[in-house]
Amino acid sequence: MRKSSLPESLRLNGVEIADTFAEAFLMKGTRVIVTAHNEKWAHIAAAEMAGNATSVIACDCETALEATLLPDESPDGRPGVSLLVFAFDRDSLAKAVQGRVGQCVLTTPTSACFNGVSDCPKDKKISVGGALRYFGDGLQFSKKLGNRRFWRIPTMDGEFLCEDTFGTVTGVGGGNLIILGETQASALASAEAAVEAVSTVPDVILPFPGGIVRSGSKVGSKYPKLRASTNDAYCPTLRPLVESNLPENCQCVYELVIDGLSFDSVQAAMRVGINAATQVPGILRITAGNYGGKLGKHHFHLRELL
Repeated sequence: MRKSSLPESLRLNGVEIADTFAEAFLMKGTRVIVTAHNEKWAHIAAAEMAGNATSVIACDCETALEATLLPDESPDGRPGVSLLVFAFDRDSLAKAVQGRVGQCVLTTPTSACFNGVSDCPKDKKISVGGALRYFGDGLQFSKKLGNRRFWRIPTMDGEFLCEDTFGTVTGVGGGNLIILGETQASALASAEAAVEAVSTVPDVILPFPGGIVRSGSKVGSKYPKLRASTNDAYCPTLRPLVESNLPENCQCVYELVIDGLSFDSVQAAMRVGINAATQVPGILRITAGNYGGKLGKHHFHLRELL
């Protein structure tokens, strides 16, 4: 293994930690709680809702499963799941949540849908059940419990219960860790360990498949129509053709992208993720992606996570 040129203070479990930062940006986020007759159908609804929602580069939002909920943790005493949804602005978030709940949750057998962000000012809420109620064709009914309004929309298996409005927060998108491994097997095992650790942290999601990105991107492209293109500096096969950021014996790179409801939640997720990732043999370096501080206001310095 190539000898490290980094100071001893930037090593964790024997792995080089680049003295850099992950650059993250502001996003609007909400929590969607889905319940169903059993855990199977709650997870089916979540999987459908989270489809094609990895990156706002080309998706309407970034969405993933946050947690599985036991019956005593859910609003209606049934098995459930919580998902976090993020978009660049509140209008885009409302459109994405309405579309995905309407097409993916409403259509799932036995499902119901609830707001997961409480104590939100009225002007920061988005309409969900209130927008979907029209599917009832005038036969929908409203029910109010305390200060929460719900819509009962008739369906062929009974009715779909959906809360009228959902709260939103200003969250953080784009926290990230980049894992450089000697082999594909070691890099993947490290990334999987990091995903498992991050999944224990509340208020965060990993929106990419299985929480892992193989196609890391850079801003811009030689093709003017593209907003992003392959991060060539981290592609092992391009080492002879570009200015590479890879050690000589690095054969594989994976990235974790983390979105959260707050700075602190993303920071906590990155901390446990970097610790788990460095405990797998065959990892050469952990680094992060930034754009010189020009992309977002939140900078997560890896030095501060050790």
